[in-house]
Amino acid sequence: MSEKNSLKEIGKLFLKLGVIGFGGPAAHIAMMRQEVVIKKQWLTEQHFLDLIGATSLIPVPNSTEMAIHIGRERGGVKGLIIAGVCFILPAVLITGVFAYFYKEYGQQPEAQAFLYGIKPAIIAIILAAIYPLAKKSVKTKELALIGILTLVLSLLKINEIYLLFGAGLVALLYSKIKSPQTFNIIPLTLFQVTKTTIVTATNWNLFLIFLKIGAILYGSGYVLFAFLDTELVSTGIISRAILVDAIAIGQFTPGPVFSSVTFIGYQINGFVGAAIATIAIFIPSFLFVALLNPLVKKLRASPSISIFLDAVNVASVAIIVAICWQMGSDSILDWRTLLIAITSVIVTFGFPKVNSAFIVIYGALAGYLLLFMG
Repeated sequence: MSEKNSLKEIGKLFLKLGVIGFGGPAAHIAMMRQEVVIKKQWLTEQHFLDLIGATSLIPVPNSTEMAIHIGRERGGVKGLIIAGVCFILPAVLITGVFAYFYKEYGQQPEAQAFLYGIKPAIIAIILAAIYPLAKKSVKTKELALIGILTLVLSLLKINEIYLLFGAGLVALLYSKIKSPQTFNIIPLTLFQVTKTTIVTATNWNLFLIFLKIGAILYGSGYVLFAFLDTELVSTGIISRAILVDAIAIGQFTPGPVFSSVTFIGYQINGFVGAAIATIAIFIPSFLFVALLNPLVKKLRASPSISIFLDAVNVASVAIIVAICWQMGSDSILDWRTLLIAITSVIVTFGFPKVNSAFIVIYGALAGYLLLFMG
């Protein structure tokens, strides 16, 4: 097959996956496996599993990174760019449309009634998403303790960036004390983070915020909202209500959950803000895969990086739980929102295959009906 046809085939596949990719990163990766391993046989099962393992070694959203990795394997640097852009674009465009209508009509009483019910439903979606992550990530008693400590510190408003990297460093130090011979020094300059106090919402500041988040975000995509809470809500740039609504839009649309930043950027600075936020947060995805793809096998073999990431994963789950607690205090205001939250939890945990978009729709309809008919 010619390079042109190969790139065209990559573009068609990931554009399709970007349109139909509901259900979060796990669902996206399952769809990719069905297409590139089973149907098209672009990759072997083992190589596909190797790429999945690689997604946990560097920041950026897992399903987006998988799309870029596959594009890189199939079509080189051009394939890398085409796969990533085609996978991201549908979600960004759909989210942009929602962002426009939200800004124009979101304050209308009818719209507020729908949003009233969506917010408690979102908490159930997030809890259901992180529950299997929590079970998988808490591998030892030491990791459980790190998770509990991170949860407490997060509730005390300690910066999430420091908590994530602090958890990794604590795990490394404990490993050195326990088994010095298995400890290899990580070049920690790769993980250094500087705290930036954002006091204005200029486009340059927005670019820096989203670029930093995209460059250092490990773990589930839901950790994104913890970072946004710190960088945007705590600094007064947006309200937590807008953040929760952005999560809802991210659940309701296909593709990567990172497209929620398109919605947030639009609320802050219109079309330009949406474009800047989107470009900034996805730039690291392309750069990291392009630079580190050849080093994947060496990184996976590093005991130190493995220890570091185990702790980061546990900490990320704890931070999400803390954010859910804060969202609950803001969203569960009366018996109606409590009822929506409880029934949403029952459905998401009792019927895990139900698409999260349906939970969002349920929350919206239940909120509207309970307010206007109850």
